[in-house]
Amino acid sequence: MLKQRSAKQLAKLIDYILSRRPDEFGLVTNADGFIKIKELLKAINEEEGFRYVRQAHLDEIMLTVLDHRFEISDNLIRSKLRDRLPQHRYAMDPPKLLYTCVRQKAYPHVHEKGIGPTGYFKVILSSSRDMAQRIGRRIDRSAVLLTVQVQNSLDQGVVYYQAGERLFLAEFIPAQCFRGPPLPKDQPVLKKRDASEARPEQRPAGGYFIDMKDKLEATVPKSKRNSTAADWKKEGQRMKKPKRKRERPPWRK
Repeated sequence: MLKQRSAKQLAKLIDYILSRRPDEFGLVTNADGFIKIKELLKAINEEEGFRYVRQAHLDEIMLTVLDHRFEISDNLIRSKLRDRLPQHRYAMDPPKLLYTCVRQKAYPHVHEKGIGPTGYFKVILSSSRDMAQRIGRRIDRSAVLLTVQVQNSLDQGVVYYQAGERLFLAEFIPAQCFRGPPLPKDQPVLKKRDASEARPEQRPAGGYFIDMKDKLEATVPKSKRNSTAADWKKEGQRMKKPKRKRERPPWRK
């Protein structure tokens, strides 16, 4: 079992993320320098030796590490020293290709309508496929990776802002400006079996049933199949031949 880092070591990592390089961990601060605590924890948990970190560890730092350099407001956290944070600036010369991920369930809609913000006020993209997938796995373990054709999107009026070395922001990406995997084919819908349908007759292996109705139809003339019991009795009496009287042999005369 790996030994947990001390509260002071964890405080140093959080300070580095919040005050210097949030983009290195796939994070973007808002205009006031805040990041959602749950997003920060997801990023920290991806680092070797810090996968155990939870909200309680942040509370412990606030109480025990006197020289901590971050502050918490509701579900947000930010550094007290933000002068070295990367500023969001207009991207003069963005890369030819950028990458972003969307939830697998949302992909059919995105494929048709375009990419909108998810969990942030702008679409977060990266020049690195690995970083885009890292960010995508935080929202969906099966997130779909999309490749944005930057020049095509610029021609459509998209404006990009840079948020660190490898992260970019955009308001919206039109549907015709990115590539992704083919949409999953619709699965055939299985029809429910009608309860009124007769189930096939089950017969034991190696044996057979004698259908008495078929036997009767094969032996009884068609004209008499619907006769009643009284008809049969009458018919039997009519067809019965009278007994012939036996003559006495000559030798008895």
